[in-house]
Amino acid sequence: MRASRLLSVLLTLQTRGHVTAQELADELEVSVRTVYRDIESLSAAGIPVYAERGPAGGYRLLDGFRTRINGLTADEADSLMLAGLPGPAAELGLGAVVASAQLKVRAGLAPELRERAARTGERFHLDTVGWYTEAERSPHLADAANAVWHGRRIRITYRRWGGAVAPRVLDPYGLVLKAGVWYLVARHAGDEGGQPRKDRTYRVGRILELTVLNEEFERDPGFSLSGYWTTWSEDFERNLYQVPAVVRLSPRARAAVAGLFGPRRERVVAETAGAPDAEGWVKAVLPLETLRFGALELLRFGPEVEVLGPPELRADVEAAARAVLAMYAAGGRPEVESGTEPSDG
Repeated sequence: MRASRLLSVLLTLQTRGHVTAQELADELEVSVRTVYRDIESLSAAGIPVYAERGPAGGYRLLDGFRTRINGLTADEADSLMLAGLPGPAAELGLGAVVASAQLKVRAGLAPELRERAARTGERFHLDTVGWYTEAERSPHLADAANAVWHGRRIRITYRRWGGAVAPRVLDPYGLVLKAGVWYLVARHAGDEGGQPRKDRTYRVGRILELTVLNEEFERDPGFSLSGYWTTWSEDFERNLYQVPAVVRLSPRARAAVAGLFGPRRERVVAETAGAPDAEGWVKAVLPLETLRFGALELLRFGPEVEVLGPPELRADVEAAARAVLAMYAAGGRPEVESGTEPSDG
């Protein structure tokens, strides 16, 4: 513990140049007297640290001195790829480790690169959660990460899409953060009838129980997490939207497709769109997940979209529109207080 603290004192001096005893004490969560003893120990070990007296005094290293020690532990080295993601790192239980690793990396940089790294941290921030959403709570994320790091099997109770609950024993291969949601990529630990065991994706927020087993598994050396995720996510989106709705889009609706439905469905619309008519409306194919959910998606456009097919979808949208009209007709026009009429602005 003391050796680690002495290394932190040395690297802090190397990184920041001038530091007071009180600043070191606050940063290391020790007393000022302990800092004095640590400085004495560094001096006794041949580290050229000296004190500056006076109100603006403190400690600094002799100009030109640099240690080649970066002091990285195995956990800190593992966390380096997450150094730009303090939020996700904290969710994985690596927040303090990442902060420590960043300090040690900065200390090993040349002065001009150290200044550049500090400037980058001041001017760029990465927020992984989409607008109008919150990061999904994943109480078992840290345990899943621990199993991934150490190559240990896990036993989970998983709530599948639709509500069914199923037990699983898995070999956890990796974790992926997508739009504020964590996913676990794993293989079933048991035999699958002589067939090669398939990689599968589990939403960590749907894991109801998780136990890390005292059992290691042999990782497939040919597995690529990034390669798997690219292929899986493309297949997922392609297979998700199985209902090809034929629609007419007004100019306003056509412009809103990318923002409301994403780039993949925007691409399908662009590839299938015909020539605009006299009023600028275009006929195109818009892929939807299901008839029922697709009707709700299309109702967001109001009168800016007309459904041409399939007939069941057109009927669902028409029925929903009639129901909304009947509800408002039955209630009459809502009274609006004077001075509160909505404006176009």
